[in-house]
Amino acid sequence: MARPQKKIVLRRTKRKTLKGIIHIQASFNNTIVTVTDVRGQVISWSSAGACGFKGAKKSTPFAAQTAAENAIRLLVDQGMRQSEVMISGPGPGRDTSLQAIRNSGIVLSLVRDVTPIPHNGCRPPCKRRV
Repeated sequence: MARPQKKIVLRRTKRKTLKGIIHIQASFNNTIVTVTDVRGQVISWSSAGACGFKGAKKSTPFAAQTAAENAIRLLVDQGMRQSEVMISGPGPGRDTSLQAIRNSGIVLSLVRDVTPIPHNGCRPPCKRRV
């Protein structure tokens, strides 16, 4: 007895998003650029490692610039006009990824640094006794 075949629906449709949020996570080892819509659903992402950089080259400003350009290329085709930028982390790719976003033609309405800063931090380990 043959089972009825289910129809597989892929969500790879072109959605028009006029406004979005670009999250840049710049660590000392890698730079990850994620683009979401206003509700927080991921539209596209890229990282220095995904662009083909390996090892110490991932932590360079040029790798961060390439990652930002790759993440934004899809959005410009979809028609994104305006975006906010959230930058977190102390890495070397902070400024160059922001420059790449500015040069892409997207209007930036807000640039915010959301790096977590401790307000006293964890309790330090006890002193070493020898």
